[in-house]
Amino acid sequence: MEGDRRFEFFPHTADAKFRAYGKSLGEAFANAALALFEIMTDTSAVKPAMKKKLRAKAERPETLLYDFLESLVILIDTDNFLLHDVERIEIKKKGGMLSLHAVAVGDDAAEYSVGTAIKAITYNDMLVEEKDGKVMVQVVPDL
Repeated sequence: MEGDRRFEFFPHTADAKFRAYGKSLGEAFANAALALFEIMTDTSAVKPAMKKKLRAKAERPETLLYDFLESLVILIDTDNFLLHDVERIEIKKKGGMLSLHAVAVGDDAAEYSVGTAIKAITYNDMLVEEKDGKVMVQVVPDL
């Protein structure tokens, strides 16, 4: 992890760009989810009023990250869900496949001030790097 930072934003011409950090792939993915929602609102102000279970499978970490974050974007559109935190996340590797099980906690977006909308997750400039017991993921969502 980059110091004690969970995530940080970088300048980008048209969209947002962030890096999220963790001591494990799961922690970095959870922090990426927080960064994604931080683009829209102050996640610390969102109440943990409801839970959503998320699952994804992929061969590559980048694809798993994409699918995980895209499932959160779908929750925004279908259930008006805003993230407070990722309560639990587990990523396992079995036979060349990665599987993710997570529980996201949050609340109905109607209760909060929501700014910038996230249209989609992109593979543009996406990175997943594991080095020296630390993980960094970089994401550029489409706004």
